[in-house]
Amino acid sequence: MFRRASLVVLTVVVFALGSAASDRAGSSKAGSTAGGSSEYLALGDSIPFGYIAQAGFEYYNPENFVGYPDWTGIALGLDDANASCPGETTGSFLSTSAPDNGCRLYRSVTHLHVDYGSATTQMQYAINFLQQNGNTAVVTLQLGSDDVLLLEIACHGDPTCIANGIKQVYAQAAANMGTILGNLRATGYNGPIVIVNYYSIDYSNQAITLLTSGLNQAIASPAPLYGAVVADVFSAFKAAAAPAGGKTCVAGLLNAKANGQNLLSCDIHPSQSGHKLITQTVLQLIPAR
Repeated sequence: MFRRASLVVLTVVVFALGSAASDRAGSSKAGSTAGGSSEYLALGDSIPFGYIAQAGFEYYNPENFVGYPDWTGIALGLDDANASCPGETTGSFLSTSAPDNGCRLYRSVTHLHVDYGSATTQMQYAINFLQQNGNTAVVTLQLGSDDVLLLEIACHGDPTCIANGIKQVYAQAAANMGTILGNLRATGYNGPIVIVNYYSIDYSNQAITLLTSGLNQAIASPAPLYGAVVADVFSAFKAAAAPAGGKTCVAGLLNAKANGQNLLSCDIHPSQSGHKLITQTVLQLIPAR
């Protein structure tokens, strides 16, 4: 889940950093390889990455971005390898030529939590990791929101255009998720795979919530075929936001930001309270070790 407007901020920051952005030695996580000792593999987009909009120079060091994979790894006593990329779509996860929502640009100018090079897909990293780490205890996967965001961008927010295109987006996301799950199982990995679904950024907004619900059904549809389970973050956030009238932002589950009138609004990404709620939802599905 990553808005293209965020790329403007990122590009300015990277310009200020100059050639330093090409130096990948600044973080031990950024230098991790598929042959490391990590036992928890986190895959996906900007939410598992722990992305924060308008982060400024914090973009340069990925350890400034803390997401639910960090909390999940701590709770399970596992070292997490977080391969997620802000702006990754279900298509770009599989192919370096498929449309994305900024992942390739992000990777080209600053660090991910693990470094797998611009010519390698997140899918290939995951395959390599699982083949080289037979003691992997769990895999989480969260993808699909950027597929919808690309449609919204192409439609310039027009509701009719979005309604006309969304079924195809859902169908393609479901097909891609099936391919991804099949590839993960083809490595011989037979442990838990948890698909993490999406929260509505405002449950009081019916249109937004229906789009999110439809996406969640699509990305979950291939799960039974591959022995994957779904962490129902949608329902967890809905219950937590209920006392705030369904306003996910007001409930403190999203990152707050100041708008031009010095009033607080929210980014679309989780706050630390939101990430911890996602962690609790994921942990319910992982067998005790």
